[in-house]
Amino acid sequence: MSPLTEIFATFLRLGLIAFGGPVAHLGYFHRWFVRDRRWLDDATYGQILALCQMLPGPTSSQTGFAIGIERAGLAGGVAAWLGFTLPSATIMIALGIAIQHLGGIDSAGWLNGLKLAAVAVVAHALFGMARQLCPDWPRAGMAAASALMISLAPAAVGPFVVIIGGALAGVVLLPSPTSAPTDLGTRVTRRQAIAALGLFAVGLIALAGPFGIPSLWSVLYQSGALVFGGGHVVLPLLESGLVAPGLIDANQFLAGYGAAQALPGPLFSFGGFIGAGVANQAPLLAGLLATLLLFAPGLLLVVGLLPFWQAAGRYPVTGRALPGINAAVVGLLAAVLWDPIITSGIGSLGDTGVALVALLALALTRTPPWAVVVGCALAGAGLGYLPSMA
Repeated sequence: MSPLTEIFATFLRLGLIAFGGPVAHLGYFHRWFVRDRRWLDDATYGQILALCQMLPGPTSSQTGFAIGIERAGLAGGVAAWLGFTLPSATIMIALGIAIQHLGGIDSAGWLNGLKLAAVAVVAHALFGMARQLCPDWPRAGMAAASALMISLAPAAVGPFVVIIGGALAGVVLLPSPTSAPTDLGTRVTRRQAIAALGLFAVGLIALAGPFGIPSLWSVLYQSGALVFGGGHVVLPLLESGLVAPGLIDANQFLAGYGAAQALPGPLFSFGGFIGAGVANQAPLLAGLLATLLLFAPGLLLVVGLLPFWQAAGRYPVTGRALPGINAAVVGLLAAVLWDPIITSGIGSLGDTGVALVALLALALTRTPPWAVVVGCALAGAGLGYLPSMA
């Protein structure tokens, strides 16, 4: 078996079974590639993980991509990403096409159940992120300020402004880190890195800059370029860019996000659902393009910064800005949890009960997210037959 085939096959297996979200994915990676297969050692894995946590984008997908690069160069990274993403992206694109053609599903009980699952999953993710990323009063204050800014002035203050504000607040208010990254070897050359950074910049200017055309594609690329803190943070960015301007229906958006929680693999496969769900023509192609645009910025940044990781990490300002950014995205997620997730998803006492039970199942038991999503869909369908509780 060639190295590329081995990488693709291994990551495809992971893409079929890796339930549980980004943190669980990182545990799978360590067990499969450090402990069992010894593709890399603990120190190298730690440095890859540190870089990917620092960058915007889907951390677990970026980490898998970087592992593929360490194994077989850029082609190995592409093989790893394709294998890990293919199962969930295929299902999400198919679901987007199906929902687009079902028609009249706004009041479907199972659809409401998926929205209730989104309430529970995002609330659980928010609590975990707040404990990890806002452990002190300065960062908790940054998160609260970010939530207020985006809630009270959503038209004037976008997520990008809030994230930049968090970075500046971190530089001013937080202490510098006491340690620097150790050496990390990489198969990416500086020429390849500079080319990747150039492509990232071209995409940002063409699709998301002042000369870009506001559209589904620009929102997807810009969101992929600004997601700090994990896959769940893409929700407020996509919601503000797609739901508020009317590019996608709020019910459809939340239902797709809820469904994404039930699948293995990366949460960013949600982009395939969005592309396929709103396209008037060629929904399969639109779903594939949407998936690529959402992932592309984060993957390009991994290629672009791998050779320069040590130099960048030695600047104290970098170590102060990143915690501020992370605190800001906690605030963003808190704001979007309230509006539109809770305000659009919960409309009755029965809805509240289902969402609370789902949240308790995630927080207090080992119930996997996919089981919670399936349970919420069934409960939502059941509530549809109980008008007295609606």
